[in-house]
Order: sequence, then structure tokens, then C-alpha cells
Amino acid sequence: MEVHIMINTPKVKIGIVAVSRDCFPESLSVNRRKALVDAYKKKYEEADIYECPVCIVESEIHMVQALEDVKSNGCNALVVYLGNFGPEISETLLAKHFDGPSMFVAAAEESGDDLIQGRGDAYCGMLNASYNLKLRNIKAYIPEYPVGTAEECADMIHEFVPIARAIVGLKDLKIISFGPRPLNFMACNAPIKQLMNLGVEIEESSELDLFEAFNHHADDPRIPDVVKDMEKELGAGNNKPEILPKLAQYEITLLDWIEEHKGYRRYVTIAGKCWPAFQTQFGFVPCYVNSRLTGRGIPVACETDIYGALSEFIGTCVSDDAVTLLDINNSVPADIYNESIRDQFPYTQKDTFMGFHCGNTCSGKLVTCNMKYQLIMARSLPEEVTQGTIEGDIIPGDITFYRLQSTADNKLRAYVAHGEVLPVATKSFGGIGIFAIPEMGRFYRHVLIEKNFPHHGAVAFGHFGKALFEVFKYIGVDVDEIGYNQPAGVRYPTENPFA
Repeated sequence: MEVHIMINTPKVKIGIVAVSRDCFPESLSVNRRKALVDAYKKKYEEADIYECPVCIVESEIHMVQALEDVKSNGCNALVVYLGNFGPEISETLLAKHFDGPSMFVAAAEESGDDLIQGRGDAYCGMLNASYNLKLRNIKAYIPEYPVGTAEECADMIHEFVPIARAIVGLKDLKIISFGPRPLNFMACNAPIKQLMNLGVEIEESSELDLFEAFNHHADDPRIPDVVKDMEKELGAGNNKPEILPKLAQYEITLLDWIEEHKGYRRYVTIAGKCWPAFQTQFGFVPCYVNSRLTGRGIPVACETDIYGALSEFIGTCVSDDAVTLLDINNSVPADIYNESIRDQFPYTQKDTFMGFHCGNTCSGKLVTCNMKYQLIMARSLPEEVTQGTIEGDIIPGDITFYRLQSTADNKLRAYVAHGEVLPVATKSFGGIGIFAIPEMGRFYRHVLIEKNFPHHGAVAFGHFGKALFEVFKYIGVDVDEIGYNQPAGVRYPTENPFA
């Protein structure tokens, strides 16, 4: 019996609509649009884009025709392409009435030999477009330098794809939570007003509801097949084979719950209370199952961290890959730093830290994986009920550390930082890695502490800061509230100048 795996991120299809001011040749905009589409198809996935045949020429009727065309052709994201100066009213009305993320980009002039009939002035028109977007309170993505050749604009549109994927995904996301945050974890408090503002739905259930559903899945005929899949994944790390049927039962429970409770939403994340009563009642820890679902693009956040789950989903959309959620956990001891980091990597000791969680990182992001018991929980509970965590050092390579959070004052804040996981043994337990972020010590003090971020940070495997920053801007985070690691010599507002 095949285990059902849901698709949990959207497929983006971008409609490209060219616009033209009536005192400029329409053919200039149309031909530039065709060149742009050809350039995109030559370099990137053809299915990502759709070329709208309607060129908007200073006409609201054209706008309606273009809008209906891109909608009828399944587009969930929009590029307004200024092939010449462009009609500021109808082009921004298109973005206003389009139900999805929009991008504005403009054509550069091609040649000094063609600056009479072939000059489009889109460089100028982009200023009017941006003015009108603000006038109408319309959100749109405008690249850092939004004017380019066909090939350059194709690259800009390709950079828009993961941004659009996250924005489209959020509009159709449901977060399912089980139970309140654990005792003494006030940092996982989750004011839900901002979820509503983002268009995210939340379903809050109890651990008791989940436990009831789990018991109803006893002897489910799918369990043996899931166990076989787990055995294959764990390989030599299958140290607790006796616990796999219960873990399989729990995985099926969660997948069935998602299908039964996602309602009209297409995408789902989970935030679950994973301790302390979970172990004593279920008889295992959920870490390995959480890791498997996250590896399939269904993030599961520990400790009912609702904004952690939200952050993971955004990172999954942007990176098109598995992410993880870790404690910003412990400092790197001086002996490890001196032996394995100081002379091999360009980082100070304060640039480094260990990111850890019990076992929610999927096996594909671990150097090796081993099924074990949860050591921290076993300090206060019988070891036999703490089985089911997956441990191993996190794979080395580029990472982005980030988070979106609604804080105690009900304000949206975020942070983004590029760094890497170092190829250095942690000599510790859990899913854990030695992270290095330039100027981490100052970032830790003047962003993470100063802005009251909790202990969980999301990790995407690669450098995705550019896209994440744009997503956070688009969904309404004030740019002053998006923290990042300032380079040496650039002072944070709260940094003591005499320190």
C-alpha cells in the first residue's frame, strides 16, 4: 500500500502583461514582450510563465481584457512589463484587481542606433508606476534595479518565482496546532491577530483530540508499509526497531488529520505540543515523525511554536526544499573553536553557535542519522517513553537563519541572516550543527535579544536572504523591523558606541 504524500507548496504560473502609452509605438512594447518571453523560456522553466496577448494601451478596457486572460489561463502571479513608458492608471489597476502577487519591471533601451522610434522611456515610466501603486495602496514587488534587457528582465522574473510562491502559499495556508505551549515556554506565545492579517487560517486542537485520533489508528493496515519506509530511511541507524510501528501509526494519524481538517485550504503546517505529557500518554517522542513530514514539505514545529511553523512554511516555499527549526542553543566551547575552527575558517568564536533540536531535522539534512531516545526528557521520565528521536550532525554548507514573528506588542517582526554550517563535529547529541554567521555576537545581542525574538530559528539550506527579505516586505513587515547581521563597523541603533 502506497503512502499518500500531499503536495504542500503552490506551483507558480506568472502571467506577463506588456503595457504601452498611446503616444509610443505599441509594437515596441509587444516586440520587447516577445523577446522577454523567449529569453525566459530559453534559460528557465517554460511552464513558469504565460505570455498574455493583450497589450494594455492606455485603456481600462484593455486592462479588464488582460486581467480576464491571465486568470482564465491559470496565472496566480503577475508581471506588469513596461515595454515603453506605460499607462500609469490602467497598469496599476491591473495589479489592484489581480488576486495574487504582482511585479513591475521595465525595458532598457537596446541601442544607440535606435533612439528615435525605438526609444521607450520605460526608465521614466517606472517612476510613475511606483507613484500610482503607492497612491492606490497596491503592493507590488519591484526589483533592486527594475530596468533591463530581455535577458536581464528574465533573470529578475525568475527571482520573483520563489517570492511569489511564498505569497501565494500564505493565502491558502492553514496552521494546525495541538495543545498549548509547554509550561515555562512563554516565548512560544503566538498572538494570532497577525495570522489573520496575513490571510493564514489556524485550527487549534488539544492533545486529547490528537490522542483520540491516534488510538483510532491502532492496527491501521498502512502501518507495515510505513514501517518498511522508515527502516529503509534509517538504514544502519535503526536502533529502536520496536518503536517504529507506533511512530508509523502516529505519522498516519497526522497525515489523515491534515486531509480531514485542511478544509478549503490547500497547504498545511503543524505546531504540536511535544512534551511532557506526550511521552507518558503516547509512549514515545514525535521527533522522527516530525522530521519525516518536514522533509516532505509539511513543516511540523516543536513546542506549539505557531510562528515557527509559519516561518518554516515560508522557507519551504522560497527554497523549494526541506527546512528545519532549531534552538539557537549553545555557545561553541573554546577547545572546539581552537582545535577545529580558528585557523580553518574566517570566524571569531562569537560568530559561532550550535543550533539544536531533539530530532525534527529530516534525515536528508543530517550527515548520519540514528534513532535514539531523547536524553533531556529521559532525565525526568522513564527512558522507554522517550524513544523516537532522530539524531545526527547537520550537513555542512550554506544556510539562511530567519524567522517571522508577531511579538507581545502584536507587531510583525522578522530577521534574516546568511551563514553556514561548519564541517566540524559537534561532540554532542540531538539534531545539531555548528553554525557560523558573520558578526553573530552583535546580531544575537542587538537583533535577537533587543527585538525580543524567541529561542527558535528557522533554517533554510542555502542562501535565500534576498528572497526572504522581499517576502517579509511584501506581506507587510516594516523594513525597520527586518533585522539582519550588520557588517563590522556598521553600528546597530541600540549598540553602545563606547563598547
